[in-house]
Amino acid sequence: MLTSEDRTLTTHAGSLPRPPGLETLLIRRERGEAIDQAAFAQAVAEGIDWVVAKQLESGIDIGNDGEESRVGFQTYVPQRMSGFGGESQRNMLTDMVKFPGYAQMFTERTWSRDKERPKVWNAPQAQTAVEYEPDLADVSFELDQFAASLERAAGGFAETFVTAASPGIVSTTMLRAEDNPDYPRDEDYVMALGHELKKEYDAIVGSGHLLQIDAPDLAMERQFMFQDRPLDEFLERVALHIRALNVAVADIPAEKVRLHVCFGNWDGPHIDDCDLAPLLPLLYEARVGALSIACSNPRHQHEWKAIKANPPPAPMILIPGVIDVTTNYLEHPEVVADRICLYAEVMGDPRRVIAGTDCGFSTFASYQFVADDVAWAKLQMLADGAALATKRLWG
Repeated sequence: MLTSEDRTLTTHAGSLPRPPGLETLLIRRERGEAIDQAAFAQAVAEGIDWVVAKQLESGIDIGNDGEESRVGFQTYVPQRMSGFGGESQRNMLTDMVKFPGYAQMFTERTWSRDKERPKVWNAPQAQTAVEYEPDLADVSFELDQFAASLERAAGGFAETFVTAASPGIVSTTMLRAEDNPDYPRDEDYVMALGHELKKEYDAIVGSGHLLQIDAPDLAMERQFMFQDRPLDEFLERVALHIRALNVAVADIPAEKVRLHVCFGNWDGPHIDDCDLAPLLPLLYEARVGALSIACSNPRHQHEWKAIKANPPPAPMILIPGVIDVTTNYLEHPEVVADRICLYAEVMGDPRRVIAGTDCGFSTFASYQFVADDVAWAKLQMLADGAALATKRLWG
């Protein structure tokens, strides 16, 4: 894993905008509808070419394929594993319950009547044992498409990464059916996911990329599964998810893995978000080389204090979010540089800081709060701010 040796490196959290035609194909594919596979492959290739070019134009050092071939950052899993069916009934997040006016605004703005929806809150259940397709065909498809796009690109990234869902976020999105004969307890399901996801994780690293594990469950599920329940119960669940994650990365060097943690990717009040401080000791138990945390949104800009009080163990790298992905305001490069320099001071070493975003720009097909052209401009502001920080930190 590259470090910021003589300048501040830039990256982002993974998901990027998708072309409208590709979004439609992804949603119909998720529904099980018949689609033209050649047309789908072509749309994915064009989408990856687009986001690779845009990242490079924007000045991103450590880039990816934008998750162009996936309908959602975690809801892609049922398309790669057997054992799923029916429909999960997740709790409605407390922002929607406590602020019905916001709930109405969110629904009308995000899901217009003529817009096809992915399965965000009604994903399938785990009804029997979950297992990857034997040849990991869909994993290979994504990795092959990214490799081909990198060969076609004008220029290249300093380093590449590919995202994958954490065992915890899969278990809390695709819920275990109560009558699942193979997993009588949630713990059985979570640990089985750790063993199974290991196959995808190993394939990503084996293809020469960094692995980014997307684990918003480690903070966000306070608003979903554990709302109105004692904090200790939530922390116990976080510890279980970390154990399963460590099973999944058992054969991967820590420096090849980065872990993304956030509080949920929507522009709501976030009134019931968990504070970062009680989570940090558990997050540091993960066998990863870098920790990506949402730090720039208005609800969590203060979290640098928690990190300063309990910094990551060496040599773990911090990837603080210095760009908010739910507002169309463009962060001024000076603001971005201020945030980067703050975290360089918090860490006591600018080499252990890589500038990132709070979350992805399009965590699901057709689900985003920032316009495409603004998203690319935000990545440019990230790069410009990193250049200013470099002058301050390295001269």
